[in-house]
Amino acid sequence: MQQDKHPDHHPVVFRDRADGYAFLSRSTAQSEQTIEWDGGESYPVIDVEISSESRPYYTGKARTVGTEGRIARFEHRCGGAEPGEAG
Repeated sequence: MQQDKHPDHHPVVFRDRADGYAFLSRSTAQSEQTIEWDGGESYPVIDVEISSESRPYYTGKARTVGTEGRIARFEHRCGGAEPGEAG
């Protein structure tokens, strides 16, 4: 492998701002902030807006939106089929 071709990968802690969940990974990302991890080691920490721990799709708390009523109201308002009729 050629030297100085690849960026420096180092251990970094990513912390979810929404719920405080953190995990240790390797990355090229840099940070001035540090966090003490298990075993007393200190690593750079990067705060992220969302992770698999807080994203509704992964947590099973996803909200479904019913569109049937919205479509019927739109069609009624725009002169289409009456609410409840098949269009």
